Amino acid sequence: MTPTTSPALTTAHWRKSSHSGDEGACVEMADIPGAVAVRDSKDPNGPALLFAPAAWTTFAAAPPVPPAHTDR
Repeated sequence: MTPTTSPALTTAHWRKSSHSGDEGACVEMADIPGAVAVRDSKDPNGPALLFAPAAWTTFAAAPPVPPAHTDR
């Protein structure tokens, strides 16, 4: 995973995560040559993280982790 502002990101086709809610915690992803880019949807001109396609596939296929339980 590498934070970057590569020129390839400006022409990428970004898609919002289907798991993003309306509370502003959204990510977008794009397929670019040799990588999958992920960025914060609130900062589209900011850096993106680049993942190897195989790593992204493994992450996307993983079962969801339930939220941590906190006692108050």
